[in-house]
Amino acid sequence: MIKPPSTLRQMSSLCDIMNGLLSPQGCPWDQEQTPKSITPNILEEAHELVEAIEKENLKDIKEELGDVLLQVVFQSAMFEKQGHFNFDDVVEGICTKLVTRHPHVFGDIKAKDSQEALQSWNEAKSKEKKSSDDGVFNIPISLPALQRAHKIGTKTTSLKFDWEGPDGALEKVVEEMEEFKQAYRSGAKQHTEEELGDLFFALAQMARHLKLEAESVARAANRKFETRFKKLLERATAQNLDFNLLSLEEKEKLWQQVKDEE
Repeated sequence: MIKPPSTLRQMSSLCDIMNGLLSPQGCPWDQEQTPKSITPNILEEAHELVEAIEKENLKDIKEELGDVLLQVVFQSAMFEKQGHFNFDDVVEGICTKLVTRHPHVFGDIKAKDSQEALQSWNEAKSKEKKSSDDGVFNIPISLPALQRAHKIGTKTTSLKFDWEGPDGALEKVVEEMEEFKQAYRSGAKQHTEEELGDLFFALAQMARHLKLEAESVARAANRKFETRFKKLLERATAQNLDFNLLSLEEKEKLWQQVKDEE
């Protein structure tokens, strides 16, 4: 039996627990894992944290932050066992990055607002000459598409390739919508797919100019639809109606009733 740390409120305690789980006397499941095998857990825990934050559920936020932190410690411990680096190296790396990329805080450069601060960050980052396979913008291709579109727009803004405000972005959305309509009506599947993608990209830039994050907006829309649809089914049940047997017009009428009650 491995004795747990005397205190559970220190970062070192979490590292000790993780090392215990990976030790010969530890957990068989943990010992079988590899950095690649638990990558799905990283994505899952990150999304659960985002959901908790968006719902403003403090209890869940605290718990999910811990789950995300565990993934960092778990990965670090496995790479340490392989003789590559440990958690302290990870901490040193991010601390060094934060200091060097904030010359307007830890150096002599001044930033009067967030725009100048972002420019300072990007200039410091570019000096690192980081190699990447993530395209010209150095943005991970594994990010959700709308989130990546937002980051691409932010990058082009720093290069002074952007509309001056939301009106310009809105005109682009209207333009892309018309092009999508034409492609759809032509029956050309590949062209329709391409134009639909252009419309999504334009909408992401529209959101960015409105100081919104397209991915968050889309998630909120999904939640709103799910909530309304649940109420729709409940209303049908309350009226002794078989939802599957209702016509589309009857379902739409119930849907409108749900919306009117909001």
